[in-house]
Amino acid sequence: PELMTFIQKTLPQGEDLRVSHPELFTTNAIADITITQVSNVSITFVLQGANITNALGYYTYPTGKSPQSAKDIDVITYIFPSCGNGTPLKAGDKVDLGKFEAGTSIGFVLLQNGWDTTSRKDNNDAVHFCSNDILNPEVDPNLKKHAVMINAPDDRVLIGFEDLNRTLPQCDHDFNDLVLYCTVVKQ
Repeated sequence: PELMTFIQKTLPQGEDLRVSHPELFTTNAIADITITQVSNVSITFVLQGANITNALGYYTYPTGKSPQSAKDIDVITYIFPSCGNGTPLKAGDKVDLGKFEAGTSIGFVLLQNGWDTTSRKDNNDAVHFCSNDILNPEVDPNLKKHAVMINAPDDRVLIGFEDLNRTLPQCDHDFNDLVLYCTVVKQ
């Protein structure tokens, strides 16, 4: 309950995070995870505030060799195929991504409207918004960020996603369209 209260206070629905917490945009840090020694990694769903049916996936790359364009990503693996509006997920649902070797980095991809509620399948052609800003479609570098990292009081680092192109007038910039956290357990 304390974590949920913190999130609702920090990422309120419809509130522009650039105004309420501009400090989250002053860093060039990206929300990718860097593995420094053999570790098991899991992702925990916290909440969603989307009006669309999103999906979440991840990709890996050698640390220090970040993809420079979406074409540099060979494989995206789904974590939460349906994590937007109408999701069956509940706070605390967790997916174990498995064991990763040192020198591996993990990037995240939110697929906008990536879940088709009619066919009950993922839409691989959906617009991709990545945790690595350089991979996102906006031209303005101040609008390329789609994932912010938030230090929660319980020593967790939350990742909050914005699921609309940030140049669109209907984008609310609240970064609560998907909120999750990553757990890395060193072997």
